Amino acid sequence: MNETLAIGEINTLVIDRSTVPGLFLRTLGEEDVLLPNQYVTDAMHIGDTIDVFVYTDSEDRPVATTLKPKAMLGEIAFLEVIDTASIGAFVDWGLPKDLFVPKTLQKRPFVVGEKRLIRVILDEQTNRLVGTEKISGALIDAPRDFYPNTPVSFRIIAKTPLGYKAIVEHKYEGMIYTNEIFETVRVGDIKNGFVKQRRDDGKLDLSLQMIGKAKVGNASAKIYEMLRQNGGMLPYNYKSDPDAIQRTFGLSKKNFKSALTELSEGGKITIKESGIYGI
Repeated sequence: MNETLAIGEINTLVIDRSTVPGLFLRTLGEEDVLLPNQYVTDAMHIGDTIDVFVYTDSEDRPVATTLKPKAMLGEIAFLEVIDTASIGAFVDWGLPKDLFVPKTLQKRPFVVGEKRLIRVILDEQTNRLVGTEKISGALIDAPRDFYPNTPVSFRIIAKTPLGYKAIVEHKYEGMIYTNEIFETVRVGDIKNGFVKQRRDDGKLDLSLQMIGKAKVGNASAKIYEMLRQNGGMLPYNYKSDPDAIQRTFGLSKKNFKSALTELSEGGKITIKESGIYGI
């Protein structure tokens, strides 16, 4: 449970009392914050502990919500521009009150309807959450325990000559290389994948599939499940077209062939000219 209110973060608070506008939640340090009626449910009772996101309302007062924004304090997300003004712009971050991005924190003028890469920060003068496009220097080195095949979620943020730059878990920089991509990837996509390696500079090389022996095992499981779902037969084998393999299985032909060999040697499939068959 929180000792004090943490603006821009998920807070664990106790339900203290019920009022006309909603429930008041309390920290261990006796601070309280309103959870408006629109977020109150019949399952909430005095004395219960609940998790809420705390931000500030139009009058800069702390307020709680059970909704989770698209990005919390320190996190980065592609957010749609909802409105613009002479002093800044407003973007949709998933809450009723749009996030303000001051003009001084924009790299170029915002246009309604476009999506921009925004980091949520706290304006220390107003104690208000705002957005900024200035993300360089905000990303930190990935922990050293990010070993190969560590599962991660990442957002594609830019296309480069080498591949696609990504932000991993909202705070680490990563790269996925073009020659290792076997599915459609677009800027703005959120992907689940794996760490290929942590580089000496603290950045991550990423993969959409597991690597090494684990990768083959993962591919084998995927093919076998697809075989089961298709009545025990798939019209593919070692000679199948690489593009067809990529479209159907999301695998390179090399990994597809390795997986077929593993399944065949394990006595799970038979490989014929007409395709692969479950045993």
